[in-house]
Amino acid sequence: MAQARANGLMRTGKIVTQNSQAFSFTRRALVLGSVQGGVAALLGVRMAWLAIAENERYRTLAESNRVQLTIIPPRRGWIIDRFGKPIAINRTDFRVDLIPNQIRDTDALLAEIQQLLALPAEEIQRIREDLEKAEEYQPVQVASNLDYDRFAAVSLRAPDMPGVVPASGTARFYPAGPAVAHLVGYVGAASAKDYEETKDPLMITPGFKIGKDGIEKTLESWLRGKPGAKRSEVTARGRLVRELTTRPDVAGNTLRLTIDAGLQEFAARRLGDNSGSVVVIDTLTGGVLTMVSMPAYDPNSFSDGISHNEWQMLSGNDHLPLLNKSLQGLYPPGSTFKPITALALQHAGIDPEEIVYCNGGYQLGNRRFACLGRHGPMNLYLALARSCNTYFYTQGRKTGIDGIAAMARMMGLGQSYTLPMPSQKYGTVPDPAWKLKRHDHAWGQADTLNTSIGQGFLQVSPFQLAVVAARIASGHQLSPHLIRKRGANAGPVLPIPIEHLAAVRRGMDEVVNAGGTAVRSKLQLEGIRLAGKTGTAQVRRITGSSRGGMNVPWKYRDHALFLGFAPVENPRYAAACVIEHGLHGSSAAAPVASDCMLYLFDQQKALAKLEDMEKGWGGDIPTRMRAEAARWQAERLEAANTQPTEMDNASAASNATALTANGTGTPE
Repeated sequence: MAQARANGLMRTGKIVTQNSQAFSFTRRALVLGSVQGGVAALLGVRMAWLAIAENERYRTLAESNRVQLTIIPPRRGWIIDRFGKPIAINRTDFRVDLIPNQIRDTDALLAEIQQLLALPAEEIQRIREDLEKAEEYQPVQVASNLDYDRFAAVSLRAPDMPGVVPASGTARFYPAGPAVAHLVGYVGAASAKDYEETKDPLMITPGFKIGKDGIEKTLESWLRGKPGAKRSEVTARGRLVRELTTRPDVAGNTLRLTIDAGLQEFAARRLGDNSGSVVVIDTLTGGVLTMVSMPAYDPNSFSDGISHNEWQMLSGNDHLPLLNKSLQGLYPPGSTFKPITALALQHAGIDPEEIVYCNGGYQLGNRRFACLGRHGPMNLYLALARSCNTYFYTQGRKTGIDGIAAMARMMGLGQSYTLPMPSQKYGTVPDPAWKLKRHDHAWGQADTLNTSIGQGFLQVSPFQLAVVAARIASGHQLSPHLIRKRGANAGPVLPIPIEHLAAVRRGMDEVVNAGGTAVRSKLQLEGIRLAGKTGTAQVRRITGSSRGGMNVPWKYRDHALFLGFAPVENPRYAAACVIEHGLHGSSAAAPVASDCMLYLFDQQKALAKLEDMEKGWGGDIPTRMRAEAARWQAERLEAANTQPTEMDNASAASNATALTANGTGTPE
């Protein structure tokens, strides 16, 4: 029975033969071989794809690892004066920048940079703050205008300091420094906003700078050149192997101005420590010869990167060195407005020979409008020479505000001019419609009297006063300009009778040369006379003998103004000068304008006179600025040293009070 069961099992089981085993192995080998072949085919296809179709892409990637492409910032075009003398140029510059998103350890990197470049702690703090504010791709300046030894030390270590970019190139340089600050402005690194607007990689190239103020800003497209490029072979760690090819940059265009660079620097120096402005215009062409606002910042410092201390010193200065007073400063014109009133009253039919008796003022109802003295009988010429308010009160009221305001606008007030400058203020020429709109009050006779002598609501800039002087001198509707152009002229003739202008010029001649208010500013030149008009403008109403005098704080003293032209017989130059809180136009503003005219006719004599003055002022502009910075720094350190003592005293007093209150002790 057992044998039968075994035989049954043998009949139902599968018989494995040698042939079946061979067949099974061959089938598995075929499957595995097919899989392997498929994989090999896929790899072959992929390799072919990479080697043929993607060849260019990977060649480029490999090239980028081996070859470094560097953008070369373009050189800016020079700015030169009417004679070709440089105002803004380029000089060789060694600099070091940081790229934030490439830095691994900020603290360690800054410590190493500080040691290599011998930077003060203040600069390291400035760099740290700039890194925090900058976008990841935006270069942060470490230092510029480095000597070669320090630059070489950083360049040698740069491959071991990721994020450090040493570069040699050009930097902007202004030979006259502060004297041209408010004229040409300065340059600086492009901001993140500049890059986001254009997506131009040049904007984030270390060493590239754009105009930030003045002419540098408004004529950026003209002054900026075209960037170049450099291909270099480097190792995997970024070390230079060799220079491959270089495409040079294309420099920007040269810009020729109407400015006389010598006069510009002279006028800035002549202003001394005063806060004010000087503008001189060529009456034959309308070209602006000088436009100075002082005190000013040094554009070289701004372009290289200003320190926190210098910024705090400038922004806290009550003489406002950051403000372009020539175009943005507004002042009551005072008596410098009287030539305009004189033209308006003649236009209204008033004879310049008509006599007005000055008894020391003018009575309007129950209000007395004072004059500067008791001048007696006055005609137009004498009234201008002696600056008699009573005459202009009387004749101004007869003329009316509409005629005065219309003449003021014709002479150039209350408007801006086509200049390559970021901004300028219009000022104010008031009339009944203006007052009603601005103050919701009707115009009164008192307003007319105040306007006739240049006070009240009137506001003008020094530049506008220079235009007034130029139009009176030339008799043309002169349009001032800053960019030199061929064929420039004085413009169309003013719709004013020649005899009216002659009467005003005669009165302005007597101001300087016939015992008038500016007799001390007479030109000491044979055959050349200066004509002009002085002005003193109230800053605020001060009664009594203290009005605008030395016994009141500087910021409350009267402004000093002057406008004029020379020579009287055949006017060639017109000028205006405003000295903030200078007290009197005759003693503060007129001498400055007179010396600027002297420079135009006799440079050596003017410079010799100025050098004597500067000895008493403490030196030239750079010398005085360094002394001022040293004083400011000393005062700051003194304040910092006294502050802990005061805090300790306060703390001690607080502790003593607490002890007494608690009954635990008695303070000594």
